[in-house]
Amino acid sequence: MADYDVLIIGGGPVGAALALALRGTGLVLGLLEARAPGVTADARPIALSHGSRLILERLGVWEQLAGATPIRRIHVSQRGGFGRIELDARQAGVPALGYVLDYGQISDVLARALETGGGVDLIRATVGALDSGTNAAAVVAAAGNVRVSARLLAVADGGALPVARLRVRDYGQAAVSARVACSLPHQNVAYERFTPEGPLALLPLGEALALVWTTTPERARQLCDLNEAGFLERLQESFGNRLGRFSSASRRAWFPLALKVADRIADPRTVVVGNAAQVLHPVAGQGLNLGLRDAWELAALLRDCDRAHIGGPELIRAYSSRRRLDRGGGILLTDSLVRLFSNDLAALKLARGLGLAALGVIPPARDFLARRMIFGARG
Repeated sequence: MADYDVLIIGGGPVGAALALALRGTGLVLGLLEARAPGVTADARPIALSHGSRLILERLGVWEQLAGATPIRRIHVSQRGGFGRIELDARQAGVPALGYVLDYGQISDVLARALETGGGVDLIRATVGALDSGTNAAAVVAAAGNVRVSARLLAVADGGALPVARLRVRDYGQAAVSARVACSLPHQNVAYERFTPEGPLALLPLGEALALVWTTTPERARQLCDLNEAGFLERLQESFGNRLGRFSSASRRAWFPLALKVADRIADPRTVVVGNAAQVLHPVAGQGLNLGLRDAWELAALLRDCDRAHIGGPELIRAYSSRRRLDRGGGILLTDSLVRLFSNDLAALKLARGLGLAALGVIPPARDFLARRMIFGARG
């Protein structure tokens, strides 16, 4: 007899969203998280799509995130080349293309919703080992006497849990993040400007802008070591004067970038979601949005599944099949953008310009791209 119908490993936004989506279904739920409760000090900017907003509304937490800054338009261009495209919320038929907030904010809001609503056993422990059996899977804590079993383990922890073999592609890039202010109002426009070293994104966040600047690891370190004036000068050179003059910048941080893809997202008694299934480049802001759709689709299958079949072959096949197109599309989109735009080859620069120009003047193609970014492959 299993302790739980579903045991979720990892209490970040994706794991918490899965737990909230299953609460009230009558299933016996557990969530195992190593971190102690408290405020998450992670100021990385996150762009939630309108599709993710709809999920969070259904989970009853969107009102607590209402301070997120809406993106009304997205402006895409390449430095030193022609062609651009603008995506507009009105043309896409949505109130906003996305919403910008700190990762720590969404993480804390979802964690509080779990802690106050009941219906989910919260287990504070670090995973030491996983053991998948015929009728249940077991989790053994790294320390202490904690051992729990479940009909299905849903692994949402992006750490090094031995549940799936990861294919890794090191992009040889790093992202610098900061908050910057400029002399002109952003008017709720997000900018994605491709440079030979990688994309430079500026996202509206309150009255300021959240910067995610992709470059080489060596230059990322140099940018973080510069004083404020020196950093702003380099940013001005790379982005240009579309937003006037950059006037201030917060403390900067950088992190390496790689594509990590699990070879399988479902095995008997075990599935992986979110960063345990795929870690994407931040270009186009697809990572967390894809993870939230992982959680929502898995919850939908579990709500319709007979308890005796939870974790069994039919559910495993259904989840793998249901996520194949959306997951594959998100991986292909971000990886292709990095490969096509992170170079200074003349032939590719011309092709990129023609492609951007074509998307800008062919409404069906532009709208198709917008809906895929907002809702995923099922949009």
